[in-house]
Amino acid sequence: MTDNIDGRLRIAVVIGSVRTPRMADSLAAWLERELAAVGWLELDLIDLAAVSLPMHAMQPGGAGGSPISGRLADADGFVFLTPEYNHSFPAALKNAIDWHFTEWAYKPVAFVAYGSSGGIRAVEQLRSVMPELRATTVREAVLIPMAWEHLDAGGRFVPPPGTAQALHVTMDELRTWASALRSVRLPDPAGRQ
Repeated sequence: MTDNIDGRLRIAVVIGSVRTPRMADSLAAWLERELAAVGWLELDLIDLAAVSLPMHAMQPGGAGGSPISGRLADADGFVFLTPEYNHSFPAALKNAIDWHFTEWAYKPVAFVAYGSSGGIRAVEQLRSVMPELRATTVREAVLIPMAWEHLDAGGRFVPPPGTAQALHVTMDELRTWASALRSVRLPDPAGRQ
């Protein structure tokens, strides 16, 4: 883990959709705009569409050749920006989770999800996956039903009422957990570092 000298928490936003075109681009841009003024965090957007993580190269316990391993390891917490596909989360996101192991340990994960049902089923499934990697999920989440109906003429996401507030509540909870868990990770209680 790299120490952040100014005391801010490094939060990695993992963009789980790799489709083209995709709603994730407008939502990621909104997240960047909305969180730009939050003084306690340093944001790192990790776009899985721009990362090569071939399934045939995955190894048990995480793969050493991951191009994003260092960025995930340096993060104090995560936000998964995920659509809901067929009542679940995308295969690309599961692949990225499975490619890594210690990078997730003792860190919190928050969710910004979207889909016809707001992505709730994707979030619920992710909540059952992450504890196996010793990550904790925060209770709050941002669920955006029919996000595509909230784009302006230029394709920019215009959040429905309450969405920005839900994001800031979620980020406050993520901050609490990320701060608390930072001390637990040194040394790693599971002895893997």
